[in-house]
Amino acid sequence: MTFHVDSEVGRLRAVLLHRPGLELNRLTPSNCNELLFDDVLWAKRARQEHDAFADVLRDRGVEVLYLHELLAETLTDPKARAWVLEHSVHERLLGPALAADVLHLLDDLDAPELARSLLGGITRSQLHSTSPGLASAMLEPADLVLGPLPNHLFTRDTSCWIYGGVSLNPMAKLARKRETVHLEAIYRFLPRFASSDFNVWFGGVEIDWSRATLEGGDVLVIGNGAVLIGMGERSTPYAVELLAQRLFACGAAREVLAVELPRERSYMHLDTVMTMIDRDAFLMYPGVVDGARTWSITPGAVDVGGSPSLVGSDLVVTAMPSLFDALARALDLDAVRVFTTGGDSMEADREQWDDGNNLLAIEPGVLIAYDRNVDTNTKLRKAGFEVITVEGFELSRGRGGARCMSCPLVRDAV
Repeated sequence: MTFHVDSEVGRLRAVLLHRPGLELNRLTPSNCNELLFDDVLWAKRARQEHDAFADVLRDRGVEVLYLHELLAETLTDPKARAWVLEHSVHERLLGPALAADVLHLLDDLDAPELARSLLGGITRSQLHSTSPGLASAMLEPADLVLGPLPNHLFTRDTSCWIYGGVSLNPMAKLARKRETVHLEAIYRFLPRFASSDFNVWFGGVEIDWSRATLEGGDVLVIGNGAVLIGMGERSTPYAVELLAQRLFACGAAREVLAVELPRERSYMHLDTVMTMIDRDAFLMYPGVVDGARTWSITPGAVDVGGSPSLVGSDLVVTAMPSLFDALARALDLDAVRVFTTGGDSMEADREQWDDGNNLLAIEPGVLIAYDRNVDTNTKLRKAGFEVITVEGFELSRGRGGARCMSCPLVRDAV
């Protein structure tokens, strides 16, 4: 299999999902805010809804790969196992004594159980013994020593495939930083990936990326050699410039469009307010991206028209008068079609909050959405789109829809 993602809406061939496991059971009222959740999900129901989502993908011919299975398979390789533990459990995270205790526990686990523990976390009571140390002394038996990773549910964010390569994203929040270790290990050591020919555009856990954070929910591969990236709560302009430099240097892209978002949790990623739904069509939440400041980034001294260019290093940064005009130009279209979140202003607010804009296209004009967003889904159906709905009573409470929960590995161009 050759891994590549050449568009947002071309036929989806293979996708990476993460079925919620132990980590969701360890989400509690006392830790949910720290773990970036607004509420505690009913884990069993969330798994049922996620299984139904995966079944819809399979029914439409998409190969579904599961993160927990790939991680367990990766950890059967001694080199991969050692690399993952080195970057997951260390003194800077746990202190010297507690790190040694955790490594002692993990060393005794087989690959599937090790994967489960890395994803689901470890409590102090699970440790074989505790060495004398301040960190251990301050913990109660039920306290989490190694935190769970419930946000792995949103596989879109941790790594994102852009044309012929992948970005191993430096995550903005501490609660998600260990996720990148798992994806990098899978892509680096698992034979089905390691034997494939692809580039690593950006990121990785062996470098401190400082303020250059990027998350896949902000990255849209719109096609025609162009990429659209949102800059808000999680992704920064520093990362956008570094990614653009690498894409241009390898000839993988010819333009990056960067759009500014409010730095608010409600709009944590671009795909919470805007997704591409057809070759020439976008769904957006009004008031956030319409009128948002937008820049075109191109390689070298290329005249893209419009406002005067700001030349920095080997990048040309040009302010654009309109996001949607910039999108049309990047896609070689006269104009793009823009659909807004359904309902009146109050209903649009509700449906945006319930991921009404976070749709996954599985081919041009064929979309997967939560069934609860009735007004938006109805508007799209009346416009000729096929909208396949899945239940999201629990999953939507995690603040992510079908696009958030899926990391395309192979997708056709359009």
